[in-house]
Amino acid sequence: MESSVLFSGVFDLPWWGYVLAAIGLTHITIVSVTVFLHRCQAHRALDLHPLASHFFRLWLWMTTGMVTKEWAAIHRKHHAKCETAEDPHSPQQVGINRVLWGGVFLYVKESYNRETMTRYGHGTPDDWLERNVYSRFSILGITLMGAANVMLFGVVPGALILVTQIAWIPFWAAGVINGIGHFWGYRNWQTEDASTNIVPWGIIIGGEELHNNHHAYATSAKLSNKWYEIDLGWMYICLLEALGLAQVKKVAPTPRFTDAKRAVDSETLQAVITHRYDVLAKYAKSLKRTYAEELGKLRRLAPHDAYVLRSLKGWLQRDEKSLCETERANLKQGLAKSRALLTVYSMRAELASLWERSSASREQLVRQLQDWCHRAEASGIRPLAEFSHRLRCYA
Repeated sequence: MESSVLFSGVFDLPWWGYVLAAIGLTHITIVSVTVFLHRCQAHRALDLHPLASHFFRLWLWMTTGMVTKEWAAIHRKHHAKCETAEDPHSPQQVGINRVLWGGVFLYVKESYNRETMTRYGHGTPDDWLERNVYSRFSILGITLMGAANVMLFGVVPGALILVTQIAWIPFWAAGVINGIGHFWGYRNWQTEDASTNIVPWGIIIGGEELHNNHHAYATSAKLSNKWYEIDLGWMYICLLEALGLAQVKKVAPTPRFTDAKRAVDSETLQAVITHRYDVLAKYAKSLKRTYAEELGKLRRLAPHDAYVLRSLKGWLQRDEKSLCETERANLKQGLAKSRALLTVYSMRAELASLWERSSASREQLVRQLQDWCHRAEASGIRPLAEFSHRLRCYA
C-alpha cells in the first residue's frame, strides 16, 4: 500500500491538475526572480524582510540552482554595458537566435568571469547558508525539489513538472526577456539601448515583459508606467508591503506641472533632467505632428519632395548614431526638403545634450535651456512652440 502511494504520489490528479500544479510552481519561481533577484538584489528598488528574502533564496536554490551574486552581477553588467560588445547577452551583438535559444549558456559563460563577479556582485547575500549550501551545492537543491515532486505527484508527473521548473526561467528570462526584450516590441521611452516592452500585460513573467520601462527607470520597484500596463510583480510587492515583509525604496518619478514660467530656471532644468524620458516622449509627438504637417504641404506643392519625405518616417524617431551611413545620407537628403522638419529634428539633439553634458555648470545649462526655448518659440513651427511652452510647465 505504501509503495503504491509513493509511486502515484500524494495527489492523484487528472492531467490538467498536473498542468495547473506546474504553472503554479513555476509562477512562484517567476515571482522569486522578479521580486527578489531583480528588483531587490540587482537594483535595490525595495528591501525585503529576512523571512521573505530567505524563502525566495531557498525556493530559487531548489528550482533553478541560481546563485544570487552571479545573477545580480551579470544583470548589473548588462545595464552598465548594454548593447555593447561587453554586454553578456545582447541580441544586437550576438543575434536574436543565440540569445533566445541559448541565453542560459551566455549566462553560464559570464558567471565564470571573476572580474564581473568582483565589480558588479557587491552587496548580495554572503552569510553561512549562501557560502556553504546555496553556492556550493546548487544541484542538491534541484535534487530535493525533484524528490518532493515525485512524492507529491508521482514519478512521471513529478519528473515532468521538475523539467518544466528547470527550463522555465532559462527560456523565459534568459531567452525571451533578454532576447525579444531587446529586439521586438513597443517602446514608451527613447532609452539609449534597444530595450522594448513585449506586451503591456506583464503576467506571464511577472512584469518583466515591460522591459523598456525597466531600462528607462532601472531602480523603480514598479515596472508599469502606462494606465493600460499590468505589472503582476508590483502587485506581489504591494501585498508583501501590506504584510510588513517589504519596503519600497523607489518608483519611477511622475511628472508634475504648474503654470508656464516666463523663463526657465534651475528648478525647471532639474525637472526636465529628472523626467527626461517623458520629455523625449512628448517631443516625439511634436516631431510626428511636424512631419505630418510638412508632408501634407509638400503633397500639394511638391509631390516629388513629398515622396522623398515619406521615406523618412521610420528613421525620424531613431537616434542618428543607430543609423548606417546610407540611412544617414538619405535622412539628410530628405530633411533638406523641409526647413521646419530639419529644425525640429536638429533641436531634439540639442535638448538631449542637457543631460548628456556633465562638464557644463548648472548656470550654463539653464542658459542653454532658456536659449533653446526662445528659439523654439520664435521658430514659427507650431508643434515646436507648443512643446516649448509645455516644457516651461515642468515642476
